[in-house]
Amino acid sequence: MTDIWAGVRERVLALRSTPEVMDQVFGAVWLDGGHRFELAPPLTEAELARAEERLNVTFPADYRSFLLEVGASGAGPEYGVFPLSAQLTGERGAAPDGVPRLARPFRPGPVQELLDEHEENEPRREAYADDETFWRSWHAWDARWDELDAELTWGSLTVSHQGCGYYSLLVVTGEERGLMWEDVRAIGEGLVRMRRRGADRLTFAEWYLGWLDWAEPRIKAAQRAAAGRPGDVSGAA
Repeated sequence: MTDIWAGVRERVLALRSTPEVMDQVFGAVWLDGGHRFELAPPLTEAELARAEERLNVTFPADYRSFLLEVGASGAGPEYGVFPLSAQLTGERGAAPDGVPRLARPFRPGPVQELLDEHEENEPRREAYADDETFWRSWHAWDARWDELDAELTWGSLTVSHQGCGYYSLLVVTGEERGLMWEDVRAIGEGLVRMRRRGADRLTFAEWYLGWLDWAEPRIKAAQRAAAGRPGDVSGAA
């Protein structure tokens, strides 16, 4: 086992011991769901190799070792770490020429510029002689908008849902490889690099371990309070 993940699976699973205080951590309990500090079994090396081959990508080392040593999915920041199933079933698609989208370089800046320019050129009815010509042009424009919007996340893996349509991304191809980004298109802010505590860059391991270092004392303080022992939950973070 790599040093970075030593004991992490055990630490996470230990937080299941008092279900009534799980709601102290966002995403652990949600209606009938939430990650509840459960972790799927880790992948085998053969399973991971097959996934990488199918997706035509090699994952960053810390994410790769997480899948092999901690879990294939489950408890983690926000609503937990997604499994690879969505990527393997092709739900997010491939590039038009058939190259898997994860193998494409992540370049949100240039793509966003193209998208902004494309939005400015949305067809207007007054510029066309008849409805049929207008709608044919508009539908072609709309299809291109969808292509550019999807291209924003090429080269990145969606690893978690933050809620309200925001997502956490791990870049797997390109200059930002190994770094965490946020997809906040739901509020019109596009894709932005994830930053915490003044750090300009955040790796997958830093993202996950930072969450665990915050969640663990919070749950333990709630456990002490539930047992009638001193402990300030609000200050546990």
